[in-house]
Amino acid sequence: MSKVNVINHPLIQHKLSMIRDLHTGAKEFRELMEEVAMLMAYEVTRNFPLEEVEVETPMATAVCQVISVKKIAVIPILRAGLGMVGGVLRLIPTAKVGHIGVYRDPESLQPIEYYCKLPTDIGERELILVDPMLATGGSTAAAIQFLKQRGATQIRFMGLIAAPEGIEFLQERHPDVDIYVAAVDDRLNSHGYIVPGLGDAGDRLFGTK
Repeated sequence: MSKVNVINHPLIQHKLSMIRDLHTGAKEFRELMEEVAMLMAYEVTRNFPLEEVEVETPMATAVCQVISVKKIAVIPILRAGLGMVGGVLRLIPTAKVGHIGVYRDPESLQPIEYYCKLPTDIGERELILVDPMLATGGSTAAAIQFLKQRGATQIRFMGLIAAPEGIEFLQERHPDVDIYVAAVDDRLNSHGYIVPGLGDAGDRLFGTK
């Protein structure tokens, strides 16, 4: 079963409280989401393997450690996931960025991929799939399945807030994908929104309704 990592760092929790606030405008919302994503990326990459290298300092030769994972990609689920990409890239500027769009067919209720643009070597990369909300888990599970169909094997999911229902669904469908969130909220309401949550992340990010 995958691990659920709730990141309780005080800075993350402080900024998440501001993100939740309905009075926070789109500009501040975007800035806060990017900042929280950067802080969370620190924890998401904690277990990346290291290798030793020799570095010439002004004084002598030092044996140092560098990340041995050379290929990393950040994959936002459109559209709200876009708000988290910049924060991750501030820590890992050499990461490639892919995009995946998923919607649920109103009749069949099945997830449909409507856009997918990924690095050609996706199967060789460590992937960080990002989306602020893990609500029902349907879109996230579908996005992971679409990535696996294209050869991806190393996937981590990073979000801001999850519902227990979404975590359970994602663990059932993809028990190999670890989950990183800043909070696990109470429940979903009848419309599939996380309660207390933060509302529609995409609308708040881009100032739409």
